[in-house]
Parts: sequence; C-alpha cells; structure tokens
Amino acid sequence: MSYDLVIIGGGPGGYNCAIRAGQLGLKTAIIESRGKLGGTCLNVGCIPSKALLHASEYYEAATKVFPSMGVKITGLSLDLPQMLKQKEDAVEGLTKGVEFLMRKHKVDYVKGFGAIAGAGRVEVTGPDGAKQTLETKNIVIATGSVPTPLPGIDIDEERIVSSTGALSLAQVPGKLIVVGAGVIGLELGSVWRRLGAEVTVVEFLDKITPTVDAEISTAFQRTLKKQGVKFELSHKVTGVEKLRQGLQVTIEPSKGGGARTLDADVVLVAIGRKPFTDGLGLETVGIKTDPRGFIPHDGHLKTTAEGIYVIGDCTTGPMLAHKSEEEGIAAAQIIAGQWGHVNYDIIPNVIYTDPEIATVGRSEEELKAAGVDYKVGKFPFMANSRARTNHETDGMVKVLEEVATKKVVGVHMVGSGVGEMIGEVCVAMEFGASAEDIARTCHAHPTMSEAIKEAAKGVDGWTMQA
Repeated sequence: MSYDLVIIGGGPGGYNCAIRAGQLGLKTAIIESRGKLGGTCLNVGCIPSKALLHASEYYEAATKVFPSMGVKITGLSLDLPQMLKQKEDAVEGLTKGVEFLMRKHKVDYVKGFGAIAGAGRVEVTGPDGAKQTLETKNIVIATGSVPTPLPGIDIDEERIVSSTGALSLAQVPGKLIVVGAGVIGLELGSVWRRLGAEVTVVEFLDKITPTVDAEISTAFQRTLKKQGVKFELSHKVTGVEKLRQGLQVTIEPSKGGGARTLDADVVLVAIGRKPFTDGLGLETVGIKTDPRGFIPHDGHLKTTAEGIYVIGDCTTGPMLAHKSEEEGIAAAQIIAGQWGHVNYDIIPNVIYTDPEIATVGRSEEELKAAGVDYKVGKFPFMANSRARTNHETDGMVKVLEEVATKKVVGVHMVGSGVGEMIGEVCVAMEFGASAEDIARTCHAHPTMSEAIKEAAKGVDGWTMQA
C-alpha cells in the first residue's frame, strides 16, 4: 500500500492528525498497537480518570454537601462495580467514535506495532505476528508516553499500581500511598479519598504540583489537607515490602536522614511519564533522541529525517493531550503544503481535582527569573457571589500582566470548575489582551467567571467586589 501519510500512534495527536489529513485530501493510514484507538488519553488516562473523578465527586457531595443544602438521603451506598462500569462505557463509546471518524475521513486504520524501516517505509507487525510494509511519502511519529518506573519497585497493577491499575482497583483501599504529588497522583488520589481511602502523598520535592505558580500551589495544598489528604514532602520512597496483609513502604528524607515506614494497602506510583520510542526503527533513518529520550524537532515538527515529523508526548513540550492535538493538526497542514503553527506560550494546563487548578502562560516565579517587570491582580472566590451561593469558596484567580507590553502573560486559578473558565483567558491572550481588556468585558452575573474580571481589575488597582 502507498500513502501520502502514515501516522504511527493512534492517540489524540495521531488521530487528530489523521482527521485533518483526511480533510485535506491526503491518503492516510494510522497505526495503533493497543487494539483500540484513542491512546493513553481515551483508554487509561484522561477520559477514564475524569469519569471516576466526576462520579466520586457526586458520591462525596451526597454524603457531605447535600445535607447542608437541605437534601437528605437515606440508604446511600457505594456500588464500585457500577462506577467502574460507567467509566468503561464512556471509554468504549469514545474509542468507537474515533474509529467512526477514521472511516468518515477515509483514513485506513491498521492494527499492529509500527516501526520505521528506512526512508518512506513503515513495517507493521500485526496482533498475529504477521508483517506488512506501508510505503509513504511522509511519516508522523505520535507514539506518546508511558509511566516512569520507580527504581527497585515492581508494579503488579494490583497492590503496587501505575495510573492504569489505579483506575480499576477491585475495592477501595483502606490506606493508599501516592508516590508523586503531580497531576496524576493528586487526581487519582482524590478519587479514592472521596470513596473512603486514607490517602498519603509522598513527594521528593518540598512542594506539590511543582510546575504550578507557587502561591496557587500553596493554596491548593491547604485545601487538600483540609479534605484529609496527608503529605510527606521532601521525602522519597526507597522500598515497598509486600506483606501477607498490606504493604510496608519505606521513606527517607530527600536530602538524607533516617528511614521510617508507612503502612498501606495500595501504593500508586505516579512520578511522571517518559516518551515511548522503543523499537520504532529511528536508527534506520538517522533520528536520535535527546538525553531525556524525546525526539527533537526543528520548531515546525520536522525531525532530522526528510519527510518524518513528530508530535505529542514523544517530543518536547508539555505532555498534554490538547498540545498533542494542536501539533497533529499543524503537522497535517504542513504536510499538505498549508500553514501550520502551535503557540506554545498559550497551552492551558488543568488538574481535575476539587478544587481544580487551571493555568496558562508564565508563573510569577518564571517572570521573576526572567527579569520581566510585571503587575499582578488577585481575587478570592470567597468574595464571588456565585461561589458563596454554591458553597465553593476555596481558591482564587491570579492575573499577571507584563508592564512593557500591557499584555496578560499568565493566569493561574484554583477553584471549583476553573478548568472550564481557562478557555476565556486563552482566547484573550491569543489576541494580545491587556488586563484592562478583560476587566472591561461584560461578564454574566452571578457567575464564577466574574472572578477573572475582578482579578483583571486588580492589576490596575480597581478591584470592586472585595
């Protein structure tokens, strides 16, 4: 078979690249070894975790919030098998939907493991071991990432789990230890805490969510502690011993010191992800990975090999599904001879806990380190009328504006539903908005988004509602 484009990897980056390529009239094939399209995101990442976060949030609200609002429930109980089933139903529906989109846009879906076999050739090893070779003018590598292992700790996906196993625990653990205070660990830790687990987070660094603006991170941790999450910051896990009943986890201070042990029923290893590039045949076309294992590109998604592009988690930049999608679209358009671009300065990031964190642009720490003169405006949800009405007052909005350009260069929020609010700010920043532009834009009342307006006012010192 001969193609204009062959995409290796069927995750959000790969399948969006395929859709756009099909729309542009390119004869396209997409290769996926998982057996289902959608990659980590749809199968064992973004989508199933959000299904559990949403369901567990309802459960906790029914037990802790509803009574204060005059809604009394008797006989409330957890049906964990059904909760897991509705998660799988969501995954199944969406992955089938992606397959439909491939057919709709005349993209050939090839099941198997794809590897480059020299210029213009991709060899696919099918589930039955049979091999076939696809001839192509262009290749896009979209193979994603896999969980980073913790040295000396064997993951069995039952008692010592990665994010994959944490999505399908057969029962709620009495004690859950989460190794790593990043997005994955805190989201999945939140799920099981809401369902009844006692959760302790062990983090090597001295703060949680280390890439988040420090003030927002501190406020976030304060709320999580109020919810019952325990933290062992500046500590590392050096061993996990399997006992007949439970696990014994050994931790030590990151900078050295005496060891101690913690008891657990389940340990979740969530110390990050690494690019997946094993066995892709990169050497056949002279592509080399960087010291961290990423496949570099020239700023326009082109690798060092002619006609080969790279997108998503296996190349540099944030490991986010929406970043991968934008790169996939851009790559397809570049291959088709059109304009393609990704604005890496405006890639939002959301942590889907309760409260949520949503950020875009640069943090205060980054601006200070770069010597950028800036102004800041803040507004607490405690002073927002809708937040008070909804009993969702934890958190704040923070707006950062560069003095020289009067452009908003960063917005950082922690609060209920802020993941849905960040889009407004992304649009404003794409059009080079100042804080005053946002402040003078009419927002509906009463809404949570009014906090953005008030924080923007605060940049120029005229916050009105606090």
